[in-house]
Amino acid sequence: MLRAFGAAPTAVFGEEVGRSPARVLVLPGWMRTRTDFAKVVDGLDAVTLDLPGFGGATPEPQEATGAAGYAEAVAPALEACAPDVVIVGHSFGGRVAVHLAASRPGQIGALVLTGVPRLVKPPTSSGPKASFRLLRWLHGKGLVSDARMEARRQRDGSADYRNAHGVMRDVLVKAVNEDYADLLPRITCPVALVWGDDDSAAPLALAQQAQPLFGGVATLTIVPGAGHLTPLTAPAALRAAIDEHLPS
Repeated sequence: MLRAFGAAPTAVFGEEVGRSPARVLVLPGWMRTRTDFAKVVDGLDAVTLDLPGFGGATPEPQEATGAAGYAEAVAPALEACAPDVVIVGHSFGGRVAVHLAASRPGQIGALVLTGVPRLVKPPTSSGPKASFRLLRWLHGKGLVSDARMEARRQRDGSADYRNAHGVMRDVLVKAVNEDYADLLPRITCPVALVWGDDDSAAPLALAQQAQPLFGGVATLTIVPGAGHLTPLTAPAALRAAIDEHLPS
């Protein structure tokens, strides 16, 4: 059953599985929807959300925000869950889960994180090419057309950037400039990291670097061949991590 959490126009929508209140709250990855987790939560008491603007039932955010803003948006869903809820976060949804666990430690029993980019700060990059920075400056001065600027963005941007439009492109820009190393020590609940060994979007080395930074006990399960979309390619591994941390 689809349900709204919070009030319009900022309500988020999620599917309730099993009985209420939910003991599991699921936050999908960037531009993914709740349907990714159908096999993972089958038979559980769970809520699987569509995050704002990710192509599901929840509309785009009214203004660009990073993972912290998304955590505030989904807080009403957390409030509707049972005490000591297990939060499952994939990719960007894992970033949101980290913010929830850091800001509301008394409500969360455990985190299950999978394929979450930028948990630790990546190596310093050189940033955009000088030619791109010049074109962007000229565009800001009105000397380069919107069409030409967009064509350059389409040529040089990532697939996620090319596919995002309007406010969601601004959300993505905020997201790719975030890291969470300062938040990890504040998370004292148990954390299960479930990672594909050939995840190209969030490499396994990142999970290995993040594991000792959590303030509580964090375990790492490596799933051979699972890639980045673990909810679809390794649902049993995610389900095992959830079951291990559900209150008896």
